[in-house]
Amino acid sequence: MSLLVTGSIGIDTVSSPLGQVDGVLGGSAVYFAFSAGLFSPVRLVGVVGDDFPQEFRDVITARGLDLTGLECRTGSKTFRWAGSYQGDMNEATTLQTDLNVLAEAGPRIPDVYKDSRFVFLANTHPTLQRDLLGQLDAPELVVCDTMNLWINTELDSLKETLSLVHGVVINDAEARALAQHKNLVIAGRRILEWGPSFVVIKKGEHGSMLVTRDTVAVLPAYPTIQVCDPTGAGDSFAGGMMGYLASQGDASEPHLRSALARGTICASFAIEGFSLDGISCCTTAQDVEKRLVEYRKVVEFE
Repeated sequence: MSLLVTGSIGIDTVSSPLGQVDGVLGGSAVYFAFSAGLFSPVRLVGVVGDDFPQEFRDVITARGLDLTGLECRTGSKTFRWAGSYQGDMNEATTLQTDLNVLAEAGPRIPDVYKDSRFVFLANTHPTLQRDLLGQLDAPELVVCDTMNLWINTELDSLKETLSLVHGVVINDAEARALAQHKNLVIAGRRILEWGPSFVVIKKGEHGSMLVTRDTVAVLPAYPTIQVCDPTGAGDSFAGGMMGYLASQGDASEPHLRSALARGTICASFAIEGFSLDGISCCTTAQDVEKRLVEYRKVVEFE
């Protein structure tokens, strides 16, 4: 089943108590694609500047990802982000953000991608998300991400986007801010009132929650011993989730629960190394399934 992701492709500088990396490959769409590609072919749509290194292209294509949708703009610079993790490492301190090409017009979806059936709209301006969605023919499953910036400044536009998608993946702070309620179950149900069929709430080290109109499911995080770099954990989670759903061709509730488990495992790999080193150690869906065996033991209680 064809899976398309559109989002940021960037160059990161990250430090944590375990070290620092400078000028490494990053971006929401890249982390997503590296995880989703374990389960399903991925169509990557994004835009970079002419400073985007050839070696980064090689890393992406070596993963088996299709770069037909990668647009390189002459005279523009690639998105760059620098951040630092300290303490419990649940949230990065942003040291520098250079939007560069992300402040320009969004990418165009190639004609050969317009028949994509499963779509993930990674975090960006909700108007741009709708523009990208409008370029597709008739996708069967559309899931989006968002952030507090758009919740605080573009709420009406965000609600319009939510009315067009089937699912939302956000973190717990964003869910509370969007729904204006501290209880995550109530927050999830309020978000459903704006159109989506399901909401997936990421809770970092505390796992994730699936909220539909009829049920609630909660999964813990995989008990990772060493957290090296949490950058991209949420995007890796979403990638594993969507990649699995695309491989099954079905987003019914049982498959959603199974997809959350795969996303959890992908995120656990991602945080074990800097940049894409962690998730790159996972090369096939079988690698995910092996760790899933241990994860099942963690959640088993009878």
